[in-house]
Amino acid sequence: MTLQNRVTPYGEIVASPARGTMMGNRGGKFHRDDQTLGKRRWASRHWICCDLYWKGVHHEPMGKGYTSLFFLDEVTALAAGHRPCFYCRRKEAQRFLSLASPPLMADEADRIVDKERRSPRPDIEVAKLPDGAMIDAGEGPFAVLGDRLLKWSFEGYQLAVPRRPVMSAKLLTPALYVGILARGFQPRWHPSVQSLGKGII
Repeated sequence: MTLQNRVTPYGEIVASPARGTMMGNRGGKFHRDDQTLGKRRWASRHWICCDLYWKGVHHEPMGKGYTSLFFLDEVTALAAGHRPCFYCRRKEAQRFLSLASPPLMADEADRIVDKERRSPRPDIEVAKLPDGAMIDAGEGPFAVLGDRLLKWSFEGYQLAVPRRPVMSAKLLTPALYVGILARGFQPRWHPSVQSLGKGII
């Protein structure tokens, strides 16, 4: 059975046989004993993005401690509202929050992003967005990278189109995280970006 544990850039949790490159959780366990989801989609506001493999530790996809979730890459995780984990990615997590303005503690950031996740997606000028932000201009999710927009899918990025013709769109990545990306945080990208053209990353 394909478990319902893959996360889209919209923060939705769906079943997909495609494999992601990063995992995470939403503050604990919210799946049922039969490894399916009910109405709940998080255990707390602490949504994190983790290394898929870390020091040989094995986690059950839906075990006793928390509901494991999987992302195409960190760009996807950030769009869905997940920040770097302080347990398995401490240095990246510290740098990430140090780039907030002003710098934030994890709980402060989680409170802000929890509110942003619950609010309607804002309109944004695409030209002003940093690399790693994600948008929806009416044709599904795209990631911003240089002068291009990369079409997202569960299997990887499938298409690169020029950014310039797209003037405005709905912003998927929480505004707090967009600011952190703009100040220099480099998220992890899925390897599929390498196949979309020379020098794209």
